[in-house]
Amino acid sequence: MKISVPRESHPAETRAPLTPEAVARLVRLGAQVAIEAGTGLAAGFADAAYANAGAAILTDRKELLHTGDLVLRVGKPPIEEIQLLKPGSVHVSLLDPFNEPELVQRFAYWGISAISMEFIPRTTRAQKMDVTSSQANLAGYEAVILAARYANKIFPMMTTAAGTIFPAKVFIIGVGVAGLQAIATAKRLGAKVTAYDTRPVVEEQVNSLGAQFLRIDVGEVGQTAEGYARALTEEQIQKQRAAMKKTCAESDVVITTAQVFGRKAPLLVTTEMLDAMKPGSVVVDLAVESGGNVAGIFPGQVIDRHGVKLVGTANLPGRVPLHASQVYAANLVALVEEFWDKANKNFTLNLEDEIIKGCLVTHKGRIVNAKLTAANG
Repeated sequence: MKISVPRESHPAETRAPLTPEAVARLVRLGAQVAIEAGTGLAAGFADAAYANAGAAILTDRKELLHTGDLVLRVGKPPIEEIQLLKPGSVHVSLLDPFNEPELVQRFAYWGISAISMEFIPRTTRAQKMDVTSSQANLAGYEAVILAARYANKIFPMMTTAAGTIFPAKVFIIGVGVAGLQAIATAKRLGAKVTAYDTRPVVEEQVNSLGAQFLRIDVGEVGQTAEGYARALTEEQIQKQRAAMKKTCAESDVVITTAQVFGRKAPLLVTTEMLDAMKPGSVVVDLAVESGGNVAGIFPGQVIDRHGVKLVGTANLPGRVPLHASQVYAANLVALVEEFWDKANKNFTLNLEDEIIKGCLVTHKGRIVNAKLTAANG
């Protein structure tokens, strides 16, 4: 079986689908791996390192795509490249399938079996393949580093001959994987951290990291089977905002991490809440690419709003591409190894397996994912 790895087409993408170490693991399985020249340069991996790991380095992108039985990427492909793929091949990447109906239809039309890494089930067995969590972990770290860069004060408390510098106050909204890493990173930098989530069950995790959990009584809340927070009613949202406004006003840094997969991110920090914040404060929005949690914030922009910096930097994992590529590649290799036929040395789609059922989007000319078909009626 030939595994093809094209260079990422998005100009701002710095991550690589595979690292040289990941290539070596696939070669040991018996796979032939072909890498497009320059694939790993932005992440710090030279073509020679891939070649030493056993990969063939190709410069002809069309040949690479057309001859691959299994194609591995980070992001979704340009729509015009789908027809270049080998009929019956398997394409694996982040696809954003809820928001890319035409892309999904093209995969089906050209007979490509497309796997969306966002759809990997959140189960114990699939944990090693969970790209969403591995990338969110790095995004949470990088959000704090960005906030520290743009803040007008340091994070830790310092006692000096000139007096005491008090620690920065950081407020983190959303305590998923990204939020927990943001809490841990801000605490390591010496900040005083407060966190909030609509799910009271996460309070123990917040406290275990040395942060304070902001309790807001909005009535009955909960989480989905996948562990995401359930959407609030309008009345609950108003109660939530009133309490968060006070904490935002007292904070030097606010970091929002709330995303609802397949839907626009909920608005959490309103203009009224921003008006209450003091000049020199910083707001970092991890959901900026899916609509944003913060009013008036835009992807790829840092806006000074009456002295409050709104940081809308996109693709935060891509700011630490070596480690982002390392964990993403580990997720991909775990998926390949899980469904590798050792006897025939190829990747098999077990359509009865819960993981494949969860992440397979198209197969044999049809859209086969239950979540996707239900969402589209």
